Amino acid sequence: MTEITAPKSPVTTAEFTEGIREQLKYGQGVTPEQATPADVYVASSLVVRHYLQDAWFKTQQDMVNGHTKAVGYLSAEFLIGKQLRNALLNAGMLDQFDEAVEGLGFDPQAVVDSEYEPALGNGGLGRLAACYVDSLASLGVPAFGYGIQYRYGIFRQEFDEQGRQIEKPEYWLANEEPWGHTDYNRSQKVSFGGDVVEKNGKKIWKPAWSVRAVPVDYMVPGYESGRVNTLRLWSARSYDEFDLLTFNKSEYLDAVKPKVEAENISKILYPEDSTPQGKRLRLEQQYFFVAASIKDVIRVFYPGQDKPDLTTLPEKITFQLNDTHPVIGIPELMRVLIDEYGYDWETAWDITTKTFNYTCHTLLPEALEVWPANLIGELLPRHLEIIKEINEHFLNELKTKTRDKEKIERMRIVTNEENPKVRMAYLATAGGSHVNGVAELHSQLLKDVTLRDFSDLYPGKFSNVTNGVTPRRFIRLANPRLSNLITEGLGTDKWLSDLDLLKGLEPLAQDDEFVKKFAAVKQANKEDFAAYAKREFDFDLDPNTMFNSMIKRLHEYKRQSLKILALIAKYADIKSGKVSVDDVLPRTVIFGAKSAPGYYLAKLTIQLINNVARVVNNDPDIKGKLHVYFPWNYNVRLAQHLIPATELDEQISQAGKEASGTGNMKFALNGALTVGTLDGANVEIRERVGAENFFLFGMTVDEVEALYAQGYHPAVYYERDPRLKAAIDLVAGGTFSEGDRNTYAPLVADWLTKDWFMTLADFTAYCDIQADIEALYRQPLEWNRKALLNVARTGYFSSDRAIQDYLDNIWHTGSLGKLA
Repeated sequence: MTEITAPKSPVTTAEFTEGIREQLKYGQGVTPEQATPADVYVASSLVVRHYLQDAWFKTQQDMVNGHTKAVGYLSAEFLIGKQLRNALLNAGMLDQFDEAVEGLGFDPQAVVDSEYEPALGNGGLGRLAACYVDSLASLGVPAFGYGIQYRYGIFRQEFDEQGRQIEKPEYWLANEEPWGHTDYNRSQKVSFGGDVVEKNGKKIWKPAWSVRAVPVDYMVPGYESGRVNTLRLWSARSYDEFDLLTFNKSEYLDAVKPKVEAENISKILYPEDSTPQGKRLRLEQQYFFVAASIKDVIRVFYPGQDKPDLTTLPEKITFQLNDTHPVIGIPELMRVLIDEYGYDWETAWDITTKTFNYTCHTLLPEALEVWPANLIGELLPRHLEIIKEINEHFLNELKTKTRDKEKIERMRIVTNEENPKVRMAYLATAGGSHVNGVAELHSQLLKDVTLRDFSDLYPGKFSNVTNGVTPRRFIRLANPRLSNLITEGLGTDKWLSDLDLLKGLEPLAQDDEFVKKFAAVKQANKEDFAAYAKREFDFDLDPNTMFNSMIKRLHEYKRQSLKILALIAKYADIKSGKVSVDDVLPRTVIFGAKSAPGYYLAKLTIQLINNVARVVNNDPDIKGKLHVYFPWNYNVRLAQHLIPATELDEQISQAGKEASGTGNMKFALNGALTVGTLDGANVEIRERVGAENFFLFGMTVDEVEALYAQGYHPAVYYERDPRLKAAIDLVAGGTFSEGDRNTYAPLVADWLTKDWFMTLADFTAYCDIQADIEALYRQPLEWNRKALLNVARTGYFSSDRAIQDYLDNIWHTGSLGKLA
């Protein structure tokens, strides 16, 4: 078998070993004999940082001095995953690390496992951002990722004895964190509240309070490019951390109140916002990181200049707004340009609109942020003035483009009502050069439905960039067996930086011996995951069953309910004798999902899944043919173990609701077949892998809309399909709640009376497609032939390709080139 060759290493094994010894001695204060795996992890990480340092400095220097504008990727989330292995791979040090650590008497895997995963995101938005900063560095594009250094991340998910989700603080920074470098000398001042006064015809914002934004820098090494970009995350600190006079009065809590209030801003991702205080804190977070980032960019690109020519800013950097969270950056840049640097409105607006671009990640109206104007006015009074002026200019512009007064009214950035609201997606669309969706279907629906009025009048602003994932983390690191087999099949490892080369595997799908090797890789991965699940969760998985996974955020539109109802229906058929258990295809179903803390129905769905698992897994009548598992606290680490082992992937959201998905891409690239609707990037995956290699079911977007229009009555489907009726009746009757009929009554009532995402309407089609799935799975060679074709035909879904699309069509910039 042809082994993957790593990029040329800047370090020998002997040098790496000596570096670890030095760091252990002078950094950790231990000898190799006294060290723990955690000590060696920290020491090894610092060795890697040391050897990346010169390339990092050179990349920054070339970015400032070069002729290629940089990218500022503004995102509330960066789910970067564990850093050590990824950095070692991209820097070409994997073998040297393994040999050095083993030479010191340690197990490399134990050292790697000592790293705590950064809890800097919630789901696909953060994983996408992490893939993109990896690809930017790998393509040699100068870039900053800008976000927040959350102290606790979102939350650590646990389950109580009743199967309910419990949110615990995610103490990811509790131990030594060697990757983030805190740079107090480059902190920025971010202010809030106060009043706006006018002096000599000029508006002056007099804030009530300020916090210190301290940058924490993470190196982002590119694969084979030699380039090292920066992920700069901001941590909030107080300028007045301690009131000694108050403390000496024994008022201890009041003495640290300013410190607590300031640090709350970067304490936790997405504070629960059902209260006014929660909404306020979210807006503080969003403004905090974009204001610090904009000031930082001016510092970086115009060093030491009191009066820089900021008309050149769009030539220096382009800001990509990753969803609506950073959109407050548009009025902030206007404020900086007008109030701090004296530009007139027209010049400032020209600079701003050329600098910002907006990626929309949703079609759900509730996910397009809308802020009460009075809240913005309280926290950011000058910004509200600027937003209102942007709105008036925009309305005047619209009057030159259309006489449709209703359309103009619909397009208002600031609503015209008693308690006006600011539509952040509209502000981003009006204030940026480009708006893109994240899959072909999503981008079309964005133009046709969500932002139709804007696309009618500004068609040139809208484009599509289908999402992608990095093959370095999600194939090479997650699935080394498959990586080696791909390299053997292609005769080269260049596919890691050019994923289109996977097409060369297509002829091998007709080679039975190669397909059997592919099947052996999958089986070995299943066995590995079974061992991992036992070790981490005390689950007893049978690797000789089909591994069927559904991992994504828990949301009604993603329809975990559809999957669990189908499982319950299968269970009901076995229990009733309609289906002989001896004829059932053995299947292990694995869920992974977190619910937002305040999302009642989603949390009830989690509880139901856990209790279905409790009942089904322990029922002797099932004879082990059907098992359900829900590992808690789904994260990147778990994904890297589960995705390579999965044979059937679930992408079953209601058509027209999922923007894209990236899990669907990771699964296909790792040799899983997909059962899914025509939603998000499923459409493009199916087109590329072939309809015969994708299990399609369910209504189309047009059929969904037609059913909404005619009136949707979910109870009709309950009465029509006895399998569905049996499943819901088991839930309602208390089978999965120890006889209590009230536990899931709200969920049952929602299914039968509302079911907004039409789980019941698609239930029959979903269950029917399972017969095709199981028939094919009983033919292992044919199943694996199709799975191999999924790998061969999904090279398009590389984040390198997605970034190249941004470079060519939106950012209009390029690469600095590789460093020797």
